[in-house]
Amino acid sequence: MTKNCIPERDAQEHLDGHGHDHADHDHADHDHASHNHAGHSHAHAPAPGHGRSFALAVALNIAIVIIQAIYGVLAHSTALLADAGHNLSDVLGLLLAWGATWLTTRQPSARYTFGYGSSSILASLVNAGLLLFACGVIVAEAIGRLMNPAPVAGLAVFVVATIGVVVNGVSAWLFMRGQKEDLNIRGAFLHMAADAGISAAVAISGLVILYTRWTWLDPAMSLLVVAVVVYGTWGLLRDSVRLALDAVPPGVDLQLIRAYLAEQPGVVDVHDLHVWALSTTGNALSAHLVMPAGHPGDESLDGIVIVLRERFSMQHATLQVDLGTTRHRCAMDHAH
Repeated sequence: MTKNCIPERDAQEHLDGHGHDHADHDHADHDHASHNHAGHSHAHAPAPGHGRSFALAVALNIAIVIIQAIYGVLAHSTALLADAGHNLSDVLGLLLAWGATWLTTRQPSARYTFGYGSSSILASLVNAGLLLFACGVIVAEAIGRLMNPAPVAGLAVFVVATIGVVVNGVSAWLFMRGQKEDLNIRGAFLHMAADAGISAAVAISGLVILYTRWTWLDPAMSLLVVAVVVYGTWGLLRDSVRLALDAVPPGVDLQLIRAYLAEQPGVVDVHDLHVWALSTTGNALSAHLVMPAGHPGDESLDGIVIVLRERFSMQHATLQVDLGTTRHRCAMDHAH
């Protein structure tokens, strides 16, 4: 039988936030029966007030991008231009994250039955692509400057990069309050904090150039900035692609979940177990449990769903019971 997902606003009308529909079925006419028990996807939206944090962080970063780009050209500093390019990608990333966060608050529809939580996965994937593209442009410019050094205004680099430290530090502070409760907010916090560190490195290079005239240090520092960005972006790209392909989310132990389900009273076999991400903060699970006739009632299965949600972070869990002692093979079933 099928399970209809209950909208978030109606979830409280059901015991423990879980609902289940049971269609009438004749055991004599079917070689197996099924019960679907589903937990409900809970939108992990930012706490109230984070919309303002996103807006202010975007405004501050747009301002610093303009300042760094102008003075990067005037001071002949590829390090400043590199930091400006990185901050521009941050603006786009913040806008994507902000938009995806808003989409996750929308109710599921007849076409998008799981809601719009996966937009956060797409946002992180696009953000990673933009970052890598910006890095390629910066590397090309830095190599050209290393081969043909140009005078660099060290004082301008130092002052503008220091402003960048302040802007990114304030942006990080805006997300500090919610970063322990929401992984998306934590990602924004860590990104802004890292940017403050990168801007500090550029400021130091400007100060060194001011006193030593080592103009090669500027493009060298821009390459260091790129290395740091690529290092962080590669993990973002890898995880985004995996989640987009419905891979098991990071931090989820599939074998531990299988072992938990298999040890439940009356469970003969567990098969067709699938775990995937509904968003960057919410996971879903579906599984078939083979149980003999007279299997435990709904309360037992509801208890399993609750444990899956609280212990294994499965915000939406669907369990189908196959009556009998043999497996009912599904189209997507595979050997383990």
